[in-house]
Amino acid sequence: MRVVIVPSTLALLPEYASIDDPVPELRRAVRAAVDWLVADGPATALAVSPGARRIAAHLLGPGGRPATPGGWPDETGSVGTTAGLLVVANGSATRTEKAPGHFDDRAAAFDAAIGKALADGDPAGLAGIDLAVADELWALPDADVLRTLPERIGPVTDSQVDYDDAPYGVQYWVVRWQCAS
Repeated sequence: MRVVIVPSTLALLPEYASIDDPVPELRRAVRAAVDWLVADGPATALAVSPGARRIAAHLLGPGGRPATPGGWPDETGSVGTTAGLLVVANGSATRTEKAPGHFDDRAAAFDAAIGKALADGDPAGLAGIDLAVADELWALPDADVLRTLPERIGPVTDSQVDYDDAPYGVQYWVVRWQCAS
């Protein structure tokens, strides 16, 4: 099973595009990871918030596969049941004074712990996410989505981090996991 974790930022949706792409590196990383995810067939999504569900539908399109290789359908596509899993989740939104939740000095350590588990391919490391702290750092409901991964997937046999940054004070990751089942 392939698993891809992408951020739940609305900047990935076409209607939020502008002449100057605000997140070009993030967009390239997401496209490459989603293309890898669906290379062998459609994927399903794990996305909780309305924005995350819109992003998943946009990225996966009808039947859980982009309309064309490297293509990006509109958000009307449905997500099918498959062997691949797209997880749509951010880290904290309190990394800087201008972040949506303003600055909280706990955010860097919170995100570093999640980032380490993602980079190490350690879904069990996500099970201990403190949801009370996640709420204070504006990381819910996404942190809860990440917290449920151990019960949804098998052991991770390979991990690749394509993106790890906090533009606008919000922590975003793009991660690929190859799982044993």
